[in-house]
Amino acid sequence: MRRIGVDQEVVFARRWARGGVGQGDSGILARAFAPQVTFRTPAPFRGGRFPSPAKSSTSLSLSGLITALATPFRADGALDPDGWQRLLHLQLEGGVQGVVVAGSTGEAATLSDAEYDQLLASAVERIAGRVPVLAGTGLSGTARTIEQTRRAAALGATHALVVTPPYVRPTQAGLIAHYRAVAEQGGLPVVLYNVPGRTGCDMLPETVAELASHPNIVGIKEAVGDTGRVRALLDLRSPTFAVLTGDDGTAARSIQAGMDGLISVGSNVLPGAYRRMCDLAAAHDHEAVESWDARLQPFHDFCGVESNPIPVKALLRRIGIGHDLRLPLLPLSAAHAPAADHLAGDIAALEALSSH
Repeated sequence: MRRIGVDQEVVFARRWARGGVGQGDSGILARAFAPQVTFRTPAPFRGGRFPSPAKSSTSLSLSGLITALATPFRADGALDPDGWQRLLHLQLEGGVQGVVVAGSTGEAATLSDAEYDQLLASAVERIAGRVPVLAGTGLSGTARTIEQTRRAAALGATHALVVTPPYVRPTQAGLIAHYRAVAEQGGLPVVLYNVPGRTGCDMLPETVAELASHPNIVGIKEAVGDTGRVRALLDLRSPTFAVLTGDDGTAARSIQAGMDGLISVGSNVLPGAYRRMCDLAAAHDHEAVESWDARLQPFHDFCGVESNPIPVKALLRRIGIGHDLRLPLLPLSAAHAPAADHLAGDIAALEALSSH
């Protein structure tokens, strides 16, 4: 199967003391699922350095298996809160070591503000400080990105995942100014996110190097997978940075090569199995991880047959979590339905095997 639509990502994430995107209205599909949550926007910080708002989350390291969560919708297009709770339960039972809420896999661009609040608040409540909760907060303008990051902070996120500003194509100097402002005024540790194929803006390694020295810029999620870019970013490593891969298909090799974990799409349906793969790779049990990765290879491949998150949501639907996607994304094409049916039938057995 030809893989399309799944970013190959590398993440630099600062270890926190060794212990631990834009959302617009979705029109008719954005149902009234306003959360029972209120919050106050923090006052602007006016010093040269934000007073480390995430000190309480420093025990939550960004390492191991982190799931980029899909967003379950009902058949009528509204949020599916019961499906969301089942997905969160599945992740915790499977032993994930972090989650991303309202990222690309979560169809963030289709969510209303009320839906964003609902998802994030309920995730924070359910997870209850056990693992990091990264919230997608990046928008096209700096002021709105700061506002969204404060919103996520008030709702209890531990980190902000901030994509480069889409569409406006700032200069590298503009990116530096943008991210510094978000880091100093947003109220959360910032993880940079570079995905030029979606945003039209490429954050270069030398820009990353300058931003990485900021005390509240704690990592980068890099979706440019060429070896030169990856090598340049790896050269920025220090004892205070961890490196995670975002590509399921190469994660076993990447972790054995020294990366600290995986931000995964496939772990939406197989959290225990992907956790087992990451653990074996980190232990450098080469024979065992090769065997385990081979079991997961059909899932790696399937998640790339159409644009993310179409394939993984087809699998989630088959195990009883959520229904369709929101336009402009369409459900999985009929040509791939037999493969989805077959793989869905293997999920329970793989999860059971991972616990032994």
